[in-house]
Amino acid sequence: MKDDYRYQLASNKIPKLNCPACGKAKHWQRYIDIETGEALPDEYGQCDNAQKCGYGLNPYKDGYHKRQPQPAKPIAKKPKPKPVYIPRTILEQLSASDRYPANGFLHNLRANVPYPFAANDIEAVANHYQLGTITRGYRQGAVTFPFIDIDGNIRAIQVKQFDRDNHTVSTDFVHSMLTRDYQRKGDSPPQWLSDYDKQDCKVSCLFGEHLLQRYPRNPVGLVEAPKTAVYCSLYFGLPQDDTSLLWLAVYNKSSFALSKLRALEGRRVLVYPDLGATTDWRDKARKYQAQMVRTRIKVSSLLEQFATEDDIAKGRDIADFLITHDWRNFRPAPKQPTQPL
Repeated sequence: MKDDYRYQLASNKIPKLNCPACGKAKHWQRYIDIETGEALPDEYGQCDNAQKCGYGLNPYKDGYHKRQPQPAKPIAKKPKPKPVYIPRTILEQLSASDRYPANGFLHNLRANVPYPFAANDIEAVANHYQLGTITRGYRQGAVTFPFIDIDGNIRAIQVKQFDRDNHTVSTDFVHSMLTRDYQRKGDSPPQWLSDYDKQDCKVSCLFGEHLLQRYPRNPVGLVEAPKTAVYCSLYFGLPQDDTSLLWLAVYNKSSFALSKLRALEGRRVLVYPDLGATTDWRDKARKYQAQMVRTRIKVSSLLEQFATEDDIAKGRDIADFLITHDWRNFRPAPKQPTQPL
């Protein structure tokens, strides 16, 4: 069809020239490139004095169109694949409270820290974040930190092994452990696991993000690692009212990203970076706040005020400072019930 051709007679879109054959003034209709809007060389056209002349030179008949660079065909965008989540049954199995006695991380909080925490507080915080336990295999005794988004989808489950001082020994992920287990047995993994492994970004939400629905108006205390968020909740207590800080974590230093912080839009956010990350996070926070409606982000420099050169070199975080103090001194005083008049 005519409309499919890139080069077409311009009609009155551009001025007509004198016909090169009959010499009639302003009778030479020229060809135009409809993609660029530019006229072809003057020799290509058609005399509109059809009865007396009728001369024309078509750019398709003499091969002009073959000598021109062809426009690149638009690349069709592939539909974005739907995200794949970890089944809730796996989280429920890992986070069962009867597994807590085998959890090295939770045991340390009760027995090996300078100021041991109360057992009921530890269990409350473990339930708060839905922490879990690996009870068999080479990761036996490890704690699991689930990354559950605001809609309740399980994006990732990190596995951490700690020594008796709760310093990291090794890090893994539940999906990686499951994949290796199927490979070792020579079995095919379930479809969800195969699809999940193909995703580029696994840890794609905040640790504790699912709690935002439960505490819709609370300000947020944001730290780097899940372990740090747990320690802060133990020291400052779980939220008691709308003024209490809800402690969340980004995962690691490079995870302080706008895509994750979007879940905090409209809140007050107090950020405690690990030592060595403060300047970088403060610069990013300034940019993020400008793109988030009704959001206030303040990056604390509290750690720098007390840090030694050794603290900075080791990249210590707020949990490393808190653990040297008695947690009882940080808990807010219980509110007294209002007495009737």
